This record gives sequence, structure tokens and C-alpha cells, in this order.
Amino acid sequence: MSQLFYLKECPSTNDEISKFLLYENSDFMTLYTFNQTRGRGQYGNTWSSTAEKNLAYTLAVKTQNFTLSDFMFNYYTAIIIRDYLAYLTENKVKIKWPNDIILKNKKIAGILIEKKKINQNNYFIIGCGINVLQEEFDEISNAGSLFTQTGEEFKLEEFTLNLNEFLVEKLKNIPSEEEIMNLFNSNLFRKDEISVFEVNKTRQNGIIRRADKNGELLIEFEDGLHSFYHKEIKLLY
Repeated sequence: MSQLFYLKECPSTNDEISKFLLYENSDFMTLYTFNQTRGRGQYGNTWSSTAEKNLAYTLAVKTQNFTLSDFMFNYYTAIIIRDYLAYLTENKVKIKWPNDIILKNKKIAGILIEKKKINQNNYFIIGCGINVLQEEFDEISNAGSLFTQTGEEFKLEEFTLNLNEFLVEKLKNIPSEEEIMNLFNSNLFRKDEISVFEVNKTRQNGIIRRADKNGELLIEFEDGLHSFYHKEIKLLY
């Protein structure tokens, strides 16, 4: 069973959805708004969004319905959202490890997945912020929107309902871990390209080779292959 709720405004859909889960029992429960005032990103980062221009979306699913590891579930969710945006825009859309979606070298979406126990049920709380119609961003920002990158003006409500239907259906049919890893790596941003990284406040060139099932990114530097967890290294682009 799938349920969908809308709020005119809320601080964070990832936080607010807990209130709905207290009273409802559903395998798939969605909360969304076009005016999120205190969005959160990965590892304490903030996600700012212009009102009525972008989507703040959260889908809660019971962990008992999935046998995937947390890392693999994160990867698969990123793949689904990437696939939806690539299909919609008919553009090459990439996944910047581990949780950002890139279109034409700009970040258009960020994903935050948390685990929470509510009413004796354990949930994956899938949060996604997608820049849809916003036109202006900070000059030094790597952010963009579907509008700035494609020139298309999507209708927010229709965009959201189609995303939700796509995501729910894909989560009902989980591929093998091997297939998930292949899909993730085949759509990995700047894979097998020379890139600039910042490690311990030092910049150096390297080449992303692949992400692995343990959530690490493998990068080839002059002295060989090194693995990193998120926040241990920064890709400059």
C-alpha cells in the first residue's frame, strides 16, 4: 500500500514524515512540499531551496521489505532517481558519489537516507531535494536546476507524482547487488577521467575508478589505488 501527503510548507520532510508514520501503516509513505524551510543534507549539511520552485520529497519504506545493505540501498535509490531524471530530460545524468545527482556538470539533486524506528517499525527514510524551476544560484555554487540545465519548465505537481510512482515501482523490484553495482558505476560522475581532488587540504590529480559495495570510492593517484569514505575526500569540479 502506498500513501501520499502534501504540506504547503514544512521545515524538513525527513523530520515531518515521522508524525505521519505514528498514525498510518503503509509500506510506502510519501511526504512532499514545494516550500521547505530547514532542509538537511548528508552529514549535517544544509539544503536550501527557493519556495515554489523546487521539490522537497521524502519516501518512508519499511526496512523489513529489503535484504540490501544500507550502502547498497543508498546506491539503488540514487540509480532510480538518476534514471527518472535522465528519462524525463533525455539527457545524460550522472551520480556524484555518494549521493548527488549531476546534470551537465551541475548538482540538481541531493539524497539523504536515514534509518528510524517508529511505532515498532524500522524505516528507510529517503529524502530527496530536487531543483526544478529555480533560475539563480550563488555564483560560486555548483548547483543548477532542471530549468537552468535544460530550459524546460516542469509542472511541480505532475513532476512529483510521476517521480513517486516511478520510485515506488522500482523499489518493488530490487535487482541483484551485482547489477546495482554495475548500474551505479556505469553512471558514476567523472569515472575514468582525470579530476582534481582535495585530500587533507591538499589538491592533487586522480582518476575515479569505481565505487565498491562497502560504500568506498576507489581513486587512482600516482602512487596507486586508494579508497575513501565520504568526507575523507572532495571532488573539485
